[in-house]
Amino acid sequence: MHRREKNEHLKSNIRYLIKSRGETQLSLCNASGLTRTTIYNILEGRVTNVQHSTVRKISDFFGVSYKEIEQVDFEEKEAVDQSISFAGNMNPAAVPIVPEDQLINCLGKTVGELVTLYPLTYYFGRGHNVLAVLLKHALVDINEPGDMLIVHKGVFEKGGDNLAYDSQTLKLCVLRELGEGESGRCLVGRIIEERFNDL
Repeated sequence: MHRREKNEHLKSNIRYLIKSRGETQLSLCNASGLTRTTIYNILEGRVTNVQHSTVRKISDFFGVSYKEIEQVDFEEKEAVDQSISFAGNMNPAAVPIVPEDQLINCLGKTVGELVTLYPLTYYFGRGHNVLAVLLKHALVDINEPGDMLIVHKGVFEKGGDNLAYDSQTLKLCVLRELGEGESGRCLVGRIIEERFNDL
């Protein structure tokens, strides 16, 4: 496949994945470490040869393969996949299981890197930028040590259950509003599933 075709696939896939996954250019930049100028230049076709490392950061963010993002039309592929069966024909996403006491040191790493460092579980749903947190302490009188929280990393949902790390207490907490409570809280992401230790 020619470089021009790869660039066109990359551009259209970034646009589609941002829209279909409920992301923004800003959330992509924040989580991947790329600048807004880099993303803008790719989307406007101002870059003729996108660096391998840049494509890798974008594909890691969306949880897709490096080759696919340059060679496959995701909008067309997902439309076909969803027409094959009622629930779509989706494979489960492999998700790294990060112990609570190691989580704060992992927030700067991509999920693509974390899957090589930690054991995996599976998440059945639209999985991109997802990790699992294995609790070592009780959380909000509901979750106990050994429970696992599946988290959409870096995403905040107003009014929803969002996992954060409190740097003052050195413990995890749940936020429902941004700015809730004291400062010094670092967002982990939106809790999308809970798995209880006794189940």
